[in-house]
Amino acid sequence: MTSPLPLQGVRVIDLGRTFAAPFATQMLADLGAEVIKLERKDRGDEMRYYGPPFIKDEEGEDLPISSYFIGANRHKKSIEVDLTKAGGRQLVRDLARVGDIFVENFKVGDLARHGLDYAAIREINPDIIYCSVTGFGQTGPYAPRPGTDSVFQAMSGMMSITGEPDQPPTKIGLIISDLITGLYASNAIQAALRAREMVGAGGQYIDMSLLDVAVATMSHRAIDYLMSGEIPQPLGTSASGSAPAQTYSCRNGRINIQASAEPKFEAFCKIIDRTDLLDDPRFATRAIRFANKDALEIEIETSLKNWALGDLYEALVAGDIICAPIYTVDQTFRDPQIVSRDLVRTVTDADGNRLPMIVNPIRMSETPVREPAAPPTLGQHADEILRGILGYDEAQIASLRAEGAI
Repeated sequence: MTSPLPLQGVRVIDLGRTFAAPFATQMLADLGAEVIKLERKDRGDEMRYYGPPFIKDEEGEDLPISSYFIGANRHKKSIEVDLTKAGGRQLVRDLARVGDIFVENFKVGDLARHGLDYAAIREINPDIIYCSVTGFGQTGPYAPRPGTDSVFQAMSGMMSITGEPDQPPTKIGLIISDLITGLYASNAIQAALRAREMVGAGGQYIDMSLLDVAVATMSHRAIDYLMSGEIPQPLGTSASGSAPAQTYSCRNGRINIQASAEPKFEAFCKIIDRTDLLDDPRFATRAIRFANKDALEIEIETSLKNWALGDLYEALVAGDIICAPIYTVDQTFRDPQIVSRDLVRTVTDADGNRLPMIVNPIRMSETPVREPAAPPTLGQHADEILRGILGYDEAQIASLRAEGAI
């Protein structure tokens, strides 16, 4: 017997574009929600074209299927809609009437001009959970501004603490504010569902800001400043308050080593044949070692330069030292642990294109997430949505097509 999906029976109306909002609704889809993705007519979500690289057809030509789009749109149903047309706007309202969740990430005020803001949708469906995902949120002097991940990494302080101390600020190599905003948003939406279903809270509005999330993601480094008044600085690969706790070079690669606790430091020094470091007053305690971490780094680098990476890694693991080789992505996908966890799949979309995919990492024993499915082709589910969900007849559908609304 197939286990029920955690969000089975929940319907999401997804006007999300780019990445943060679609990533949030993908999480809901993975957990079993029916997600109806409304895409711009004739063009679709701009992330379809956000590359290279792109999936290629049999002739080797690029298709409008980018890694960004694959990464945020599995399991969804797609229909094309033109919101500038009255029929397109009415289609959105009709879907909102039969939906549980409404997610959008238009600029502040854009959907109000179309009569599709929270106040308007709530009139249609008082129980709707309506989530807006924007760069700066719905309030404040910057609310109308657009923004991308780089803006929020810059303004939150993330860039200022990333990279080497003597180098310019560095961007984290992911669209981290989009990814984490998507996770926060999906968490908030599920909490709102719980409140509606269990405590009778009814529908509600959720205001998600990528800048807010980026600042919250600063977490303990931001609290360091709030506690001490000292501005956090970049630490490279080292950890705040710990040493040795960073990346070191050996003969044929680099390895991150975390051996700052006293028993671990002692064990580490024995493994690399540097017990003399245990008697050096500069390295007597974790706090003292951190204060002298530059000197400690020189000593350790000198000792590791002739070690082969594989031999060092095995010796440290055997000694119960937390460590990891610094992989390139190709090495990541060859690691036996990654392989054993079955994180990579290949799926086929409605046009027969084979798409690589990283699966949802949530593992639940009784209500597992869905097996991965391909993101939709543009407009793939129009008939199912119009006829099956909304019950439109042929005359209504013909009228929408004639108007150019779908």
